[in-house]
Amino acid sequence: MDHVDSLECVRCGAEYDPNQLRYTCPNHPGVTGILEVTYDYDIIVDRFDEPLDGAIDSQWKYRAFLPVEAEADPVTLGEGGTPLLSAPQLGAELDVDLHIKDDGRNPTGVLKDRASSVSVTKAAEFDADVVTCASTGNAAASLAGFAARGDFDCRIFVPEDAPEEKLAQPLVYGADVLGVQGSYDEAYDLSMEATDRFGWYNRNAAVNPFQVEGKRTVGHELAEETRGAVPDWLVFAMGDGCTIAGGWKGFREFADLGFVEETPRMLGVQADGASAIHDAFHEFDDVDAVADTVADSISVGRPRNTVKACSALEASGGTAVLVDDTDILEAESLLGRTEGIYAEPAGATPVAGLRNARENGIIEPGESVVVVVTGTGLKDAASAMRAGGNVDTIAPAIDDVADRYSADL
Repeated sequence: MDHVDSLECVRCGAEYDPNQLRYTCPNHPGVTGILEVTYDYDIIVDRFDEPLDGAIDSQWKYRAFLPVEAEADPVTLGEGGTPLLSAPQLGAELDVDLHIKDDGRNPTGVLKDRASSVSVTKAAEFDADVVTCASTGNAAASLAGFAARGDFDCRIFVPEDAPEEKLAQPLVYGADVLGVQGSYDEAYDLSMEATDRFGWYNRNAAVNPFQVEGKRTVGHELAEETRGAVPDWLVFAMGDGCTIAGGWKGFREFADLGFVEETPRMLGVQADGASAIHDAFHEFDDVDAVADTVADSISVGRPRNTVKACSALEASGGTAVLVDDTDILEAESLLGRTEGIYAEPAGATPVAGLRNARENGIIEPGESVVVVVTGTGLKDAASAMRAGGNVDTIAPAIDDVADRYSADL
């Protein structure tokens, strides 16, 4: 990987060989020494010969930017290349020029597929036989799908309250799904312990430095798709912090290389029941490590990528807001009925955050905004029913239909 310079610690700046398997910087206890992949952009630009015309078949259009060997055969299901949709009805309701990047269209229904493709490709490079991660459901399904594609054994750790719909996917993909009697953070800790003891390849985006690199392709795509009309704001939900960090890194790279003229401001949105990154960014004295929210995909009490997420917010001139579970479920319904986009709660959280930002004057009327929906509503049907309401029961008689719609007839 001559285009990859090093793995650099975001805390102390220590550098490590990217060709050696390493998750964190040993100069720091626990998992606080998060590593950043650094590149030789002269080599990347020399190799990147794709037209920036908005035609994106998959994230592997940006292979020159990804930290994989030149001879590597990517493990892919066609991830990336998701649509950027105009959202005129929702935009009119919120008084902004709105577009939605629907990453729920990825192969397993979630943005995390971008990371899983890179992760499993790297697992092959490191001659791993088993891949693992902790997850509230989405990363589990994503990794299991790509593990099946790449013929790896897959062992997943999930909290006991993970939604059944999300657990069905990895089970169908043939993964071992281990329900941990505890929280996501406890499942995460156990996955890290298993990695250390058994040598399994760990996909956890919170510590695996190559995961953010896959996620940053959403930033590359957005930069390409908005060339000439870069949005004022780019809105992401935040859980561990890797997705917003990756999206910012990808967009910033294209700006630094002159592919686009400017960058958007980043708005990071968290549930008030899992607010650690928001609290750290705003320098609150008491950061709550407890996570409790209907948006299970971002229900993280101890985010491992807080530094990268806060750096993205600060460098972009952006900010972070909080929304509650009622806001999130209302946003899920609002997104569906105005634009026909079916998002899980975490995927709808940025819409709730956009509404919050408009109400509080953070985003001005008429500004241009891109919201990134990270997962499909098919991931959590129970929450979708809470958001959408109940089925109306009627008799099998036309008069019942006529009575219901008499005002319209």
